[in-house]
Amino acid sequence: MPKVTKTKKKVTKVKSKETKKTPKKTTKPVAKAKETSKAPVKISKTYIPKDTEKYMCEKHKVYFRMKLQEWKKELVKSNNEALYYGSMDDNSISADIVDQASSYTDKNVEMKAINRQIKLISEIDKALMRIKDDTYGYCLDTAEPIGLKRLMARPVAKYTIAAQEKHEKEEKVHVDD
Repeated sequence: MPKVTKTKKKVTKVKSKETKKTPKKTTKPVAKAKETSKAPVKISKTYIPKDTEKYMCEKHKVYFRMKLQEWKKELVKSNNEALYYGSMDDNSISADIVDQASSYTDKNVEMKAINRQIKLISEIDKALMRIKDDTYGYCLDTAEPIGLKRLMARPVAKYTIAAQEKHEKEEKVHVDD
């Protein structure tokens, strides 16, 4: 017959902690815990925001964040390629002055396009910051919703159509002065 031995358990530390009873807290901290433990919203690659959903809900924000980040990545890639291949063209200097002028004009047009894309990247960064600040999708002038259709067409839109037209008219007036 096998021998059964009894082992002593050290429970002194555990008992001292168990003897201290603290009163239970109210439900307010529990509500905070639920708010801070939001799981990130995941959407499928084929998801398209719908008008039936609440405007600028988490799904919309995730969709536009992904769209903006992808657009930015494409712009950076194309800028890097244009700059790389543009620097390769510098090696071919032509003796013909007309060819040199044409090459200079082409280079100038290409650099203007790159500068426009750099400004667009800056606008994308600003839009991403507005998503973080929960101001994305709302007009900077009127605080009205810009609208899903407009944001789908121009994800960096800052103004409603009416406010954008007003800004463009003001710019035209100042240019004419």
